[in-house]
Amino acid sequence: MSKIKSGRSSKITEDLDFGHNPTENNLRLLNKDGSLNIIRKGLPFFKPHEAYNSLIYMSWKKFWSVVFISYLLINILFALIYLFIGVEHIAGQTGITLTDQFFDCLFFSAQTLSTVGYGHLSPEGFATSVVAAIESMLGLLAFALATGLLYGRFSRPTSKIRYSKNILVAPYNGISAYIFRLANLRSNKLIDLTINVLLSINVKEDGEIIRKFTSLDLERNEVNMLSLSWTVIHPLSDDSPLKGLTLKDLIDGEAEIIVMLKAFDDGFSQIVHSRTLYKAQEIIFDATFEQIMSTDENGVVELDMGKISKYVKV
Repeated sequence: MSKIKSGRSSKITEDLDFGHNPTENNLRLLNKDGSLNIIRKGLPFFKPHEAYNSLIYMSWKKFWSVVFISYLLINILFALIYLFIGVEHIAGQTGITLTDQFFDCLFFSAQTLSTVGYGHLSPEGFATSVVAAIESMLGLLAFALATGLLYGRFSRPTSKIRYSKNILVAPYNGISAYIFRLANLRSNKLIDLTINVLLSINVKEDGEIIRKFTSLDLERNEVNMLSLSWTVIHPLSDDSPLKGLTLKDLIDGEAEIIVMLKAFDDGFSQIVHSRTLYKAQEIIFDATFEQIMSTDENGVVELDMGKISKYVKV
């Protein structure tokens, strides 16, 4: 590991705020989707300050699960309240068994919460009317909140960049180079793209193993517009911190290659970011990418996104 050159390592470590602690047990600093692989401890179980952030950034599957479960729990809660007050105070209730009466109260709660109006079921009596009024107000606030969250998720500027699954070490201008490929999944325009690629690896200094971050020089770290795909190239010149390192060296040092992309999204009219990380085990030596661009019979360029990770050994 003594072959690793210092470069701008100390400043990069400060910029990323990852510290010098070595990576152990093959854990990632970043997840594959670019999210931080960090567990925050010492926080209370309920974190209201994180509610909005969590609801905006969680996956769509989790978001709809939270919405559905919340809707169901609220209706069950009010159904039990109506059942406790007495089903005789709900006009149109026909249930005989306790189960039937509970479901009548549940559907009555759903009508009240969604403010669809009363048809077959309606409140009778002061207590039931008060609870129904409170629930209808809660329903208006809840649906307004859900609508705002839904709009926030749709309107949040995000990038949909697909990266190749592996980094390849391929022949390049008489030497070798570390290369990976990326493309925009959307049909919108990304302009003024800037990419930074960093090497993170455990090294031994003064008898102590520390984590070192080194910036990798690229053949090109900026493009004006991403129209098709972009093959990012780090030549293995004499100044490269990866020069002379074998796959075993990288795995032993638990090496990671961090990719950070910034671009201006013409659709959102805002700057968007994308990140990913490659482990040493995802580096393939002596390989090159297959061609993903072709032309049809009319001469129009075709980009096969399904081949972005396809490679052949050389």
